[in-house]
Amino acid sequence: MQAKAVAKTVRIAPRKVRLVIDLIRGKNVGEAIAILKNTQRGASPVVEKVLNSAIANAEHNYEMNVDELYVSEAYVNEGVTLKRFRPRAQGRASQINKRTSHITVVVSEKKEG
Repeated sequence: MQAKAVAKTVRIAPRKVRLVIDLIRGKNVGEAIAILKNTQRGASPVVEKVLNSAIANAEHNYEMNVDELYVSEAYVNEGVTLKRFRPRAQGRASQINKRTSHITVVVSEKKEG
């Protein structure tokens, strides 16, 4: 049994979020939360929120045991890119891409035996 949570259009570049997601993939839920609380990255509070949501989904919707849960899948996809322009010298303008992310965390119960 699996439970998942998705955060869409989060205003952090996917490249930055992937650094945090890689830390928790495959870990126990308690260990993953501890890692996220002690990681000094801007994306860690957002990933922690998604992880907590996945845990709550597992507990409430599927009646899984929280102590048996681990992060089976965690990945980040690119969302829409907000395009902005910055004025430059001699009347020119350069484009700035403000990237967004779709963060997905899937938790599963450990198999007994």
